[in-house]
Amino acid sequence: AGRGSGLVPWVRATGGDRRMILEGVYERLDPEGEPEPVVYDSPHSGRLYPADFGSALPQKLLRRAEDAYVDELIADAPTLGVTVLHALFPRAYIDPNRSEDDIDVALLKEPWHAPLAPSDKTRLGIGLIRRVVQPGLDIYDRKLEVAEAKQRIARYHRPYLAELERVVRAARERCGRVWHIHWHSMKSQGNAATPDGEGCARPDFVLGDLHGAACAPELTQTVRGFLADHGHRVAVNDPYAGAAILRGMANPACGIHCLQIEISRALYLDEAEVVRSGGFEGLRATVRALTRHLTTTFA
Repeated sequence: AGRGSGLVPWVRATGGDRRMILEGVYERLDPEGEPEPVVYDSPHSGRLYPADFGSALPQKLLRRAEDAYVDELIADAPTLGVTVLHALFPRAYIDPNRSEDDIDVALLKEPWHAPLAPSDKTRLGIGLIRRVVQPGLDIYDRKLEVAEAKQRIARYHRPYLAELERVVRAARERCGRVWHIHWHSMKSQGNAATPDGEGCARPDFVLGDLHGAACAPELTQTVRGFLADHGHRVAVNDPYAGAAILRGMANPACGIHCLQIEISRALYLDEAEVVRSGGFEGLRATVRALTRHLTTTFA
């Protein structure tokens, strides 16, 4: 655990026949009744902090990197026939929405003896293994061993992505096509590490489809129209168009349609305290209504 941070230990959860857990890595919730060709995933809502994290920050500050409680916003989708996958580990530990070679060598104690391709995200401190929660909040006061970075990739990053790929491809094979919704939340205002910059106010939702490359246009249009009809401000591909998971997963020509949905945390969260606000239940109802609309439209 982080020194004096109060990080939680590993726990083994149990559940019914429709709930599959790889301890500390992910939880999969399978559909009730007939499966629909819709898959949800939330890669950044994990809040089980590994004992070997070794962060210099208290958990309260580390949690600001989470897409906190997005897993709860989508948790009842299986009652409508949707498969749900969400990470249990925190993105501040390792980010499944970054490529394996997106590594900040400044974090490492020794050389990394393999080709690397650090992205702009890594240069901002938010690559595969984060250097910061946000500008001014450094996660470590130490260098990481190469072995521990590789262990995070093998133990957490690869299994999550492998399970997501398996679930998405199984739905596509079963139904001929699949509509994958990639759920995230975002700060209500940008900062120095975000594409839109410091203090930039954001809409309620940002939809990302890699500028049209990740899904058929009707998926983006359907979600955008539904949310707008419910009184929300919606942007598309600005400031977020999608990252490694969409780039690696989406293949509309082969029937794999992927759309990223970013939710403004101001809708449901006290951002400083990372606790649910009074808007949480209303937003959960909106997400459920959207799920019903998607399963009706794209069945």
